[in-house]
Amino acid sequence: MGGDTQDEENGQDGRFQYDRLEYDSPEELMRHLYYTCMLSNTSDPVPGGEVQAATSVQRFFFRPFSVSPTASKAYCPRRFDGWSCWEPAPAGTVAENFCPKFILGFDPQRLAYRTCNEDGSWFMHPQSGREWSNYTNCIDTEDMQLRRLVNDIYIGGYTVSFLTLIISLCIFHSFRTLKCTRIRIHINLFTSLALSCLFWIVWYKFVVEDPDVLKANSGWCVGLHILLHYLMLVNYLWMFCEGLHLHLVLVIVFIKDIVAMRWFFTIGWILPVLLVSLYALVRNTQPLDTDHCWMDESHAMWLLTVPVCFSLIASLVFLVNVVRVLLTKLNSTSPNPAPLGLRKATRATLILHILLPFRPDKGCQLERYYQIGAALLISLQGLCVSCLFCFANHDVIFAVQCYLSRFFPDIVTHPFLESNGGQPATQSRDVVV
Repeated sequence: MGGDTQDEENGQDGRFQYDRLEYDSPEELMRHLYYTCMLSNTSDPVPGGEVQAATSVQRFFFRPFSVSPTASKAYCPRRFDGWSCWEPAPAGTVAENFCPKFILGFDPQRLAYRTCNEDGSWFMHPQSGREWSNYTNCIDTEDMQLRRLVNDIYIGGYTVSFLTLIISLCIFHSFRTLKCTRIRIHINLFTSLALSCLFWIVWYKFVVEDPDVLKANSGWCVGLHILLHYLMLVNYLWMFCEGLHLHLVLVIVFIKDIVAMRWFFTIGWILPVLLVSLYALVRNTQPLDTDHCWMDESHAMWLLTVPVCFSLIASLVFLVNVVRVLLTKLNSTSPNPAPLGLRKATRATLILHILLPFRPDKGCQLERYYQIGAALLISLQGLCVSCLFCFANHDVIFAVQCYLSRFFPDIVTHPFLESNGGQPATQSRDVVV
């Protein structure tokens, strides 16, 4: 990898990371660095009156090659190759600079180099025939391997979650006994999670791993970005509906299931359409936020972050209130009370709410483990939901046992015979998960 003066000066290869509060575009950053480099030892003013600011940026991005020019020896002239400023260097030497900080995948602590020939001219690349800077050493191979590992974990985790969610949906739709408000809410949540997993797999396989797609910034990848954020909101809001339903069942006992489902459907599927549409309209008005398939950070994300935070806080409030009701009202009358298990569940949930906002600083040793752990937790969310709300569901286990006992009576005992009673209630007021 090298820096070619004409090609790199344009600087539009989709890998720039620049401070948008200080520079409006990559071109402005390149212009800033160019004037800093070429006019640093002259009395000519830098356009825009940026001499002092430019000098400080220059010192931050590179380490000047210290020389003492004399008339008796040839020197290569000062050059700006589009990424770094190269000071005059004695003939027959190799100049070194810190790698630029604003290139994605580069380690700014490493050194790039540029060869000054014996005749006082900079080394020319044999293929391009232009002056060439060697940035091969700048690539952070460990960071690149970590990024690939994290992407593979996301793809593998989302695939596992997608398969388990599809199996769960098949189970829910296969048994007529699993027809109640609570299960219908589960079905909507599982559907949104399955669609989210499917499109995240497409995102990581065909967008993240393909720089050409990011550079082209075509309409389909932008649409995929909007769809993913819509599904993200749908997931959070249906989780909110899960907690709200449980809260209504325990606190506001008398409510029509049809009316409740209409409100849940509006909150879970329609409200995210309005929020994401507003997000897309606001972001589309910011030209700097519409590059690279909208993968870069944008201030418009607050339009989605605020509803997500609200749903999480509300879900936590529902959780605390539901546990309080169970502990105070149901414990004394339940034939099989389990206050210890409820306390453990509450404590685990509170610990999760404390740990989730924690994130190590970039470059910290813990960042590697954080990214791997976060990839596992996020991508396997569908698997966890399937296990909790389907595979460990009391009604699902009962229905599957009844079905299997018809074909394998010697292996699977019918639940009626085990309980010596009737089938457990499968109603919308059943609070069993």
